[in-house]
Amino acid sequence: MGSDSSDAIREFEALMDKVDEPLKKTFENMHQGYLQQTLERFLKAREGNVDKAHKMLVDCLNWRLQNDIDNILAKPIEPIEVYNIVRESHLIGMTGYSKKGLPVFALGVGLSMFDKASVDKYVQSHIQINEYRDRVILPEASKKHGRYIGSCLKVMDMTGLKLSALSRIKISTAISTIDDLNYPEKTETYYIVNAPYVFSACWKVVRPLLQERTRRKIRVLEGSGREELLKVMDYEVLPQFSNRENSGSSKHNNGRTSDCFSLKHPFHFELYNYIKQQASKTKPIVPIKMDSFHVEVPDDPEGTIIAQTLESELHKLEGEEKVGNAVHNLKINDRTLSRSESADRK
Repeated sequence: MGSDSSDAIREFEALMDKVDEPLKKTFENMHQGYLQQTLERFLKAREGNVDKAHKMLVDCLNWRLQNDIDNILAKPIEPIEVYNIVRESHLIGMTGYSKKGLPVFALGVGLSMFDKASVDKYVQSHIQINEYRDRVILPEASKKHGRYIGSCLKVMDMTGLKLSALSRIKISTAISTIDDLNYPEKTETYYIVNAPYVFSACWKVVRPLLQERTRRKIRVLEGSGREELLKVMDYEVLPQFSNRENSGSSKHNNGRTSDCFSLKHPFHFELYNYIKQQASKTKPIVPIKMDSFHVEVPDDPEGTIIAQTLESELHKLEGEEKVGNAVHNLKINDRTLSRSESADRK
């Protein structure tokens, strides 16, 4: 780190020393003892501008306080049937670690429907995975390797992506906004695999809208991406959708599935038990109602522009032979989540 960066960190740290005590407390829970590295993440997200990075971090801490994020790992999604349908309709899992020790997360983007539960439940689940990653997985990885590990790799499977995904952009934008504004620089590289024609067409128009630091992180791989992924991770860490040879069998000898999206996978098994254990340690004064959890989604102008551009581009494709008329009458509404979306579908 250069002298200019060191000066910026010192200036940033001095500003954080002046924040109110509640903000300091949630900040300590957030940085997990890695203060300088956390400040560096927010500085990088704001192109080294200390004032902008300070505002971003303070906004993040206020968001954490307002939504009780420090205690979100003690708030299980209940009943279990609701948790199950959230997992089945928002495909995400962790397959292991890269050759450099970074956690590898897999996302089934094309087959995630987000249509079985309320928006709040999907947002709650996503934040819980973020917090579990930051408070449990990354600290354990750092301890194991004897050096700071503060980011992960994400392999995003576009299998099954269709123009009907247009109706899911609102939820996807809400989740990405939360990540961009409150968990910056937590992903080192995004690997896009099994990309169909729809993705390729949209990527051409969305790519120029992304910040340069974001574009540098995204790699669109050919086919399942297996050969390229094996350069950064071992064979057993490959997600099932990039490991075609193993597609006929999803079981290990110990009986646990190799499908990282399954509730029986070790990652989800351990995550679920961790949240239940944390919940058992707390004694709420008033029982938490099933539908009472709600997280405010902060505004993100960049995300709104991207969503609007995707809508426009997908409608342009409406008449083409490869995509048919699947976008007829589809419309992306204002990104702000409506109250009607906060009730679980029966």
